[in-house]
Amino acid sequence: MPANQLYDFAVQLVHLYARTMLKLDIRWRVPLPAGPKLFIANHPSASDPFLIHLLSSKHLSVLISGNAFAMPLFGRFLHHCGQISVNAGQGKNALDQAQQRLQSGRSVGIFPEGLVSPQSGGCHPPRTGAARLALMTGVPVIPIGIYLPRERSLYIGSKLSGKHTAAYWYLRGPYGMTVGEPMLFTGDIEDQSLVHSVTNSMMAKIHELAEESEQRVRFAPSGARLPAV
Repeated sequence: MPANQLYDFAVQLVHLYARTMLKLDIRWRVPLPAGPKLFIANHPSASDPFLIHLLSSKHLSVLISGNAFAMPLFGRFLHHCGQISVNAGQGKNALDQAQQRLQSGRSVGIFPEGLVSPQSGGCHPPRTGAARLALMTGVPVIPIGIYLPRERSLYIGSKLSGKHTAAYWYLRGPYGMTVGEPMLFTGDIEDQSLVHSVTNSMMAKIHELAEESEQRVRFAPSGARLPAV
């Protein structure tokens, strides 16, 4: 099956699963701009890199832990669907791939924390990769705030990759996402002060949107609104 058809098939499966197993509440503050975009979000569960595909009707390459790619069949599937592997100590390679995708007209998704958020709540300190991509490419940055009740997450361990890996997966229940207004950043990527300022601005907006998702999901349940695929 050609890569584009495989990707479309995979996204349809994500939509089917989400509609069947999750109580979705997804809101856009404004319509998404045309062209390539950099989606950024908090990362409360290992399910997020797959569910973020619900937000885009176009091809989206998401930076995903290399542990997923190490699984024999699943890793090949992710690779052929155009996803980007992030391995420990090789973050620059993943960012180079992401930059190439954005410059070729494709959208990219990245989680600035670089890890699944603490199960106890909150977020890890953000890394600078998302800010560097935004400054290098000049594409619109789409901030996303995700909320889910973390006590419903399921801790799943595996040795399919040849070593023990484990993560908190969110498989069923309320799942909210708020998509904010596009953010634009310009400047010198070698300016470390600027890079850190952009990183902090991104994470502050993500926190704001995640709190909005939490308020809406916890206190005002409503149906999901998904884009066509």
